[in-house]
Amino acid sequence: MSFLGLEGNTILVMGVANRKSVAWYAAKTLEEFGAKVVYSVRSRARKESTAKLLADKPVYVCDVERPEEIEQLAKDVSRDHGKLDGIVHSIAFANYSEGFRPFHETNREDFLQATAISSFSLVEIAKALKPHLSDRASVVAISISSLTITAENYGYMSPIKAALDSTVRYLAKSFSKDSNIRFNTVNPGTLKTSASAGIPGYLESYLFSEKLTFRKEALNTQEVANAVAFLISDRSSGMNGTGMNLDAGMGINYFDEEVVRLAMRAEVDKGGNRK
Repeated sequence: MSFLGLEGNTILVMGVANRKSVAWYAAKTLEEFGAKVVYSVRSRARKESTAKLLADKPVYVCDVERPEEIEQLAKDVSRDHGKLDGIVHSIAFANYSEGFRPFHETNREDFLQATAISSFSLVEIAKALKPHLSDRASVVAISISSLTITAENYGYMSPIKAALDSTVRYLAKSFSKDSNIRFNTVNPGTLKTSASAGIPGYLESYLFSEKLTFRKEALNTQEVANAVAFLISDRSSGMNGTGMNLDAGMGINYFDEEVVRLAMRAEVDKGGNRK
């Protein structure tokens, strides 16, 4: 048996979109450690687009905006696979079709939709699947490391991800009344994913954050998957209601010598004189 002891465990992974997805890396890693992974994607179109990637794997369709589909997912997965030993929630969506606006101009419908999909869906998933989780199951949600930073080009998703982290803490407390089921988040820094590529200005933020890491190398998605596997496993049994920050030091390296030097040089180049 491997160190993580995941052999024979059945894990539901929600949110695979393509080969760059955090959910895909997490699923692959869990399978490498011997777990049986059951997949949930958001639509029939997504099931078709991932058919080659997920060939011969159990795949279910669940649009988390529809509570009835969450209930059906719980019934179908439990019928076909019995008790689950874990859930990976890697689901997020924000409608930026009109581009970024100042936060105070956020559209109500967009904010509520993003909250329902990216945060509250975890509550409904946990409720529907609670009877079908083993007593020591682990639920892991993918959040972000910059919860206390006003990441302007991430728009209103930053406070929604903060809501997700808070939701995880309250679920951990709520479930503790009658089970040993745990809830935690992995909070990664900037990543190269298809979803992030759609965020205006993300490349500049990614390169900047890379400079702020201690190692001068950005986080990679496999490192996030490794953390997910650890939190899903019983090796992390002492962790519940917590967030595992994963940013290679980015969040505490504000006054990095190289970054300060480059920033001040840019000020000189821009104005001729340092401000």
